[in-house]
Amino acid sequence: MNEITWKRHTEVPLMVASLAYLVAYSWRVIADLTGPARAVATTVVVMTWAMFIVDYLVRLFMADRRGAWFRHNLPALAFALVPVLRLVRLLRFVTRLPGLRSTEGDRLRTDIMVYGAGAAIILIYICSLAVLEFERHAPDATITTFGIAIWWACVTVTTTGFGDYTPVTDGGRLVGVGLMFGGVALAGIITATLASLVVELATRGNDDREPATRAQVRELMAKVEALTAAAASADGRRAAPAAGDAAGAAPAAGEAANGGDDRPGG
Repeated sequence: MNEITWKRHTEVPLMVASLAYLVAYSWRVIADLTGPARAVATTVVVMTWAMFIVDYLVRLFMADRRGAWFRHNLPALAFALVPVLRLVRLLRFVTRLPGLRSTEGDRLRTDIMVYGAGAAIILIYICSLAVLEFERHAPDATITTFGIAIWWACVTVTTTGFGDYTPVTDGGRLVGVGLMFGGVALAGIITATLASLVVELATRGNDDREPATRAQVRELMAKVEALTAAAASADGRRAAPAAGDAAGAAPAAGEAANGGDDRPGG
């Protein structure tokens, strides 16, 4: 079995596992479970998380060049570390709505905006759960309810940082660091996408101001080379009959000269 076949067979089970992970983790944290109920929720979380780790390792060992595969499949590592991120792929139907993908640039921007917004929402939600679980029962904690945790995650991911609620545990602070880095990365991607859209809108209808892409330059060069080759071929075909006519004219001239010498003198 190769990696493509493996992915095709595991796509749906891993999507279901991702949803089960999210439900079980949310239930455990928001309801502040204890006893057997907490054990059940924790078992579901651990088992589904293990499925993603196994999936990542299997795909890694299936690769012929594992180093190159690792570098080109960083999203797979993100799915393994944060399984609920796989739910972002459910948003693919949004990116295929009519009118959103008229050009290649539009398709890329739509994918980035939709998946970026989905990843931001999931990141805020899962970090809210994580920080609440770390902070809820800690001494002098201020993040003690899910509503406060959501507020804290929103102001942290946007790097606003009002400071009204701050984590006091090492685990909570580690979640905050991850949320800040994730927020900066997502904000940079979304900002760059919006900037690209603004530039395209500003140059629309003014083709002379729009920069050419490498693909457009390559296409233009290919057309120039094709036209040059066609012109050279046409010149060659025209030159061939002309050369043949000149070659035929030379014997005719010789025959005329010989004919004049053979005439008897009068």
